[in-house]
Amino acid sequence: MNEWSGQLWLGRDYGLILGETGRTAPHAHYAHQFILSSESPVTVSLDGHLQTAYRLFIPSRQPHAIVHAPGTVLMAYVEPGAFDLDSLQKTLETAEFSPERLEQSLRQLPRRQADDERVQRALHTLDQQLNGKVSAQALAEAAHLSLSQLERLFVSQLGVPVRRLVMWRRLRLALDLALNGHTLTQAAHGAGFADSAHFSRTMKQLFGVTAGASLRHLRVHLLPL
Repeated sequence: MNEWSGQLWLGRDYGLILGETGRTAPHAHYAHQFILSSESPVTVSLDGHLQTAYRLFIPSRQPHAIVHAPGTVLMAYVEPGAFDLDSLQKTLETAEFSPERLEQSLRQLPRRQADDERVQRALHTLDQQLNGKVSAQALAEAAHLSLSQLERLFVSQLGVPVRRLVMWRRLRLALDLALNGHTLTQAAHGAGFADSAHFSRTMKQLFGVTAGASLRHLRVHLLPL
């Protein structure tokens, strides 16, 4: 399996990769994935069935593997809880082979918003605790909720469990630290990961590449929140 080479743009609830990749082993990740090629069609195995096209949409948790991706491809990884699926798919269906334009389109799409003040308090507390252990119980207490109530509110209003949102925000913080001169171990600890291996595994779960590989071969851009 080849490592990614190219560029990665990481936003608050989406990431874009423009570059080259080889075959991948079968895997599944939480993010919706969109693959767009302008040179040659891409072949992907979805649940064991081959599909070949210039643009492919892989929904959240769909087992898949990249079988053949010649040349440069543009990929989007999108947090499912942040977007309405129909609006997202319509945007991707008409997307041009341009990371700048695709990023602008994703930025302009309406987000699912937590209008409950208790969820807002929990999110504020979460962001304050990212460099250490994030306790779901502490988030629930900050929101004046039981843990089960907090989980239900996160799923109903944000479309994502507490743990999944914590992982995404930790990853963004760790990349920010790594790009500002910290070692992978320092970045991992600064973002609350147990160690650099934990950071790297999380990166691979979301983007299919390890943290070390992405920082070696991808030029990473952190987009404004």
